[in-house]
Amino acid sequence: MIRLICLLTVFLSSLAAAKDVKLALDWFVNPDHAPIILAKQLGIFEKHNLNVDVIAPSDPSQPPKLVAAKAMDMAVSYQPQLHLQRYEGLPLSWAGTLVATPLNCLLVVKDGPIKQLADLQGKRVGYSVSGFESAMLAQMLKHAKLSADDVEMINVNWALSPSLMSGQVDAVIGAFRNFELTQMRLEGVEGRCFYPEEHGVPPYDELIFVVHEQDAQAQWVQRFMAAIEEATMVLINNPERCWQQFIKAYPDLDDALNRQAWKDTLPRFALRPAAFDENRYKQFSLFLSGHGLIGQVQESSELRGK
Repeated sequence: MIRLICLLTVFLSSLAAAKDVKLALDWFVNPDHAPIILAKQLGIFEKHNLNVDVIAPSDPSQPPKLVAAKAMDMAVSYQPQLHLQRYEGLPLSWAGTLVATPLNCLLVVKDGPIKQLADLQGKRVGYSVSGFESAMLAQMLKHAKLSADDVEMINVNWALSPSLMSGQVDAVIGAFRNFELTQMRLEGVEGRCFYPEEHGVPPYDELIFVVHEQDAQAQWVQRFMAAIEEATMVLINNPERCWQQFIKAYPDLDDALNRQAWKDTLPRFALRPAAFDENRYKQFSLFLSGHGLIGQVQESSELRGK
């Protein structure tokens, strides 16, 4: 009887019209998005009765705002950004996790003067986005018995590794460990990362999926996360075959930087993208509140729409 019910459920689901989903990425397509691209290329979304349109934004700051305005169904975003945007009043909810570890780091030249965080005293630190990155750096400095007043912050826009390699700054905060380290090495300069989660910053999910709060419990969101989980399993089991599939779709990414990023990102994908870690989000909310970025600690129900 149970098997019959399951078969009937699958049959009825197959008869329903496929859900069209407009998914905005956080950036241009890159190996961070591997499960999404594979789910589309391998027909996994289609198997889960979804027609997914993957859209790379012209302005990386816009995707969550477009979801909040219902101009997009879903966006790839960042856990810190979700906390801040919920505090600002945007009607966004966590829908799933794509990359389950921080990618952000404080990057220095390996053979340069910064051997430990304490060596940053009196030095110049480049950044792209104030707010969370400033709080993260402040926490890392505190861990080294320094304060934000002990360094000079310089806005280098998005030229993180170039500003570091040119000597404009002594360190940069906000570099992705799965990209900038390799980018520097390919330019002939070895870098070194100081990882925030090892220096006082609570662990967090780097990349997440967000939807409008009204869609938090939508059945299509559950099907989407099931498809991402299935694609991630295929990726973990067949990394080389999946790489060939990936560059077949995006041949311009077949270079040394993206090949290495593919390998470096592989162990960081969420194996259970639909699993929400309440304690992790509470601890990170406490961190942001302690640094004055949000007014009060957020309940998990506020962040995930339950």
